[in-house]
Amino acid sequence: MSHSSPTAQALIEQLQQDRRWLLRQLDDGRWPEARLDLAALERELGQLLERAADQLSDT
Repeated sequence: MSHSSPTAQALIEQLQQDRRWLLRQLDDGRWPEARLDLAALERELGQLLERAADQLSDT
């Protein structure tokens, strides 16, 4: 039984899509009580994904 695992680049792309979805939800006014915390998390995730993508391109 063979399982193909996603590449690091594919995982980064999926997380970027999820981040964009979260940002759209926040922009649409979802979860107002947690908006500031979620916005901070979204920014940190963006920075992390950018660093991960840079590391991949350096290898």
